[in-house]
Amino acid sequence: MTPGFLIAGTNSGVGKTTVSTGIMYVLAEEMKVQPFKAGPDYIDPAYHTFITGKKSRNLDTWINNENTIKYLYCKNAKDADIAVVEGVMGLYDGKETGEKKGSTAHLAEVLNLPTLLIVNGKGMAGSAAAIVKGYAELDPKSNVKGVIFNNVGAMHYKLLKDAVEKFTDVKAYGYIEKLPEIELPSRHLGLVPSCEIDNLKEQLNILRDRIKNTVDFQGLMELAATAGEIEFEDIIIEKKEPIRIGIAKDSAFNFYYEDNIDLLKEMGAELIEFSPLESKLIPNNLHLLLFGGGFPEVFAKELQNNHSIREDLKAKLQEGIPYLSECGGMMYLCDEIVDFNGDRYEMTGYLKGYTEMTNKLNRFGYATIRLEEDCIYGKAGSEIRIHEFHRSKDHVEEKKVFHIHKDRKGKVSKEWECGYVKGNGASSYAHFHYYSNLEMINSVYDKAVEYKKAATLR
Repeated sequence: MTPGFLIAGTNSGVGKTTVSTGIMYVLAEEMKVQPFKAGPDYIDPAYHTFITGKKSRNLDTWINNENTIKYLYCKNAKDADIAVVEGVMGLYDGKETGEKKGSTAHLAEVLNLPTLLIVNGKGMAGSAAAIVKGYAELDPKSNVKGVIFNNVGAMHYKLLKDAVEKFTDVKAYGYIEKLPEIELPSRHLGLVPSCEIDNLKEQLNILRDRIKNTVDFQGLMELAATAGEIEFEDIIIEKKEPIRIGIAKDSAFNFYYEDNIDLLKEMGAELIEFSPLESKLIPNNLHLLLFGGGFPEVFAKELQNNHSIREDLKAKLQEGIPYLSECGGMMYLCDEIVDFNGDRYEMTGYLKGYTEMTNKLNRFGYATIRLEEDCIYGKAGSEIRIHEFHRSKDHVEEKKVFHIHKDRKGKVSKEWECGYVKGNGASSYAHFHYYSNLEMINSVYDKAVEYKKAATLR
């Protein structure tokens, strides 16, 4: 079993991503590190990938069942020297209060990993023991075995370490000083993606050099060695007819789950990247188009100015090429984007209507889709678990086939319609993890094969 541990926080904003990235960086200089991220986030995994050189993977215990989580973890970690998993929000924050699913604690339990708790030590001494003891004992299955303190110096850390190790069974593995020279900029959906930060490597070099001297890495290796065995059933992926898939990927569109990409390749697809920002035309001989999420509103002017690819894309969609567009990808297929300043920018013009940015989250969290009609995603009545997170609102005048609901304590708490179907594809704000419903992605793939066969007859 690959050694590994999970890094959790007491709460959001405690420094999980900074600490996780710093630890991964130091370890990656000596060994192969496989990074993972709990939950549905796209941005943090890009930082992991940037620093380790290995694609970070998402593990979401609400979107996917436990066997799938175990399968994906073991599949991706098997050739690594160590696996490091960054948690989501606070340790016990899941889909809803009192429910394990979706929480970091549940992931630690499912994967049988030791948990390293990140605590902001500023302004406390002996009280830190009460905090750590509470997190460790609320649910022993969360496996809290270690703690790192953030925003403290050496003398302060000694007080914290002494208190924790006197009153709990949790070991202190070090601390992180306050590092004002390191500033990872934020945007309305969290951190700015790593691909947009020019001096990211320089900032992370500072973090690496400081953390080397304040964290017990030998101790962390010993902690990782306590990871337990994982039992699971293999997931058999059906090999299908080869197809070519065009995937929009650049600074405006980069929200993709790596396991989704790998799954398509395992099924038989070749993926060809193109850039709505820079490419002049869509690649030739494609059978499916993928438009992931991202920040099209930030690059709206550049997207508008690339007239040739917008015209080529619109023509291909009108000719019937199958497609999937999620969130930012959906925004790009509409007539216009209205940005935060109220400025309007022309987009592809395939979907009739526009999207506009707002100053609040319009949808956030987990939900379940029920297909009201047959479409590229599958048969009417099929249900798919998804995640939404967006500040924009849509004003689209196309046919809707998704009935979406959120539930709380076993009862429907919100419901709405979405999922615009036009031509041979679908667009929505929903983010999909293909392993959550393999029938869904088989339906998508079969639609692409059908298009390929029809194209050979034309």
